[in-house]
Amino acid sequence: MQTKPIAAKKQWLFIRNVIFFTFTSFGGAQAHLALLLKYFVHQTKFITEEELLELNALAQVLPGPASTQTLVGIAWKVGRLKLALITFLIWILPTAAVMTFAAISFGLLDQKQKFIGILEYIQPIALGIVGYGAYKLGRKVLTTQVSVFLAVAAIVATFVLRNAYVFPLAILVGGMISSAMETPKEETELRVKLFSNVNPKKLIYFLGALLLFAMVGAIINRTSPFSLPIRLLENFYRNGILVFGGGQVLVPLMFTEFVEMKHYITSSGFLSGFALQQALPGPTFSFTSYLGALSMRNFGYGLWGQMLGGLIGVIGINLPGLILVLFIVPFWDDLKKISRIKHSLSGINAVSVGFIIAAFILLLIPMGFNIPFIGIMIATFLLLNFTKVSPPVIVLFGILIGYLF
Repeated sequence: MQTKPIAAKKQWLFIRNVIFFTFTSFGGAQAHLALLLKYFVHQTKFITEEELLELNALAQVLPGPASTQTLVGIAWKVGRLKLALITFLIWILPTAAVMTFAAISFGLLDQKQKFIGILEYIQPIALGIVGYGAYKLGRKVLTTQVSVFLAVAAIVATFVLRNAYVFPLAILVGGMISSAMETPKEETELRVKLFSNVNPKKLIYFLGALLLFAMVGAIINRTSPFSLPIRLLENFYRNGILVFGGGQVLVPLMFTEFVEMKHYITSSGFLSGFALQQALPGPTFSFTSYLGALSMRNFGYGLWGQMLGGLIGVIGINLPGLILVLFIVPFWDDLKKISRIKHSLSGINAVSVGFIIAAFILLLIPMGFNIPFIGIMIATFLLLNFTKVSPPVIVLFGILIGYLF
């Protein structure tokens, strides 16, 4: 049963807790879930623990940022659309603003040797974090021959085809294969009942926005000042629709597209931004603000253009997930009964692991046989795997070493 909207006084209390959550949410989606339990279930009882876990399960099935979707879903249950939108903005804007500023600063200072030296050691740390993500997710997901096959196929497709649309197609095929092989057959009536409640116009608008961005970006003159912002919006919106698995999957997809395929930014710039993101609280998807701002800078846009790029990055990547969760939460009680949706996730996750492994290899190649860098990368992996040291601590330590030496 859905929670009724609460009184204005309690909504202010809810907003206060959203602010606390935003500035203490280090450690990724798993740590975020523990904080969501603390701030919205155990301390205040805005929703029940069962409702929170169900919303988190929904976010895992949907593409997009899981923590963001879970938080927005809680806000919708508590205060409906207005509170959901306020919560979304409080959650994404602080980290996005910091990452945009970091991109502008990197652009202004990247010719100064000291700044490069400060960032030098966090690049192999970032690579160690990516490797750790691939290892942990791989151990959890690659448990069958089918999942291993799908992961290997995703790696091969990434290296052979080198096209941004490899990602959505591979994710779609992986989900279809696992859904077809694992789903029971007795669900037709339930699916008909559920999707009779879906307004097809909303789905058309949702996908039509993607097609519009892609078409305008393709036909507009590349010398136009509007060309890059539109193409960036299409890039981020498309990946927001098709990224399953959260930030650990988003980062390698962004690297492949922005660095390897389209050359919007350099490998060192990308890795520096990713490592800095690990030291901040809030959503990992705000990393796209850094990518958008730095891409605009690299193509000659000034300060206001770079700020626009940061805004495009964070809005474009989050908008599909926001729309989806607000669209689906009202009839989640029916949706969660459909195991076809649940079973598609194993294939989607397997393909995502393949993308992470491919990105790790692509990130490793430019490093070459640099023994100190490889040592730092391995040390980062071992610390994350065998100790309770968190990524922010390692990144801050890397920045300190770079500053001192």
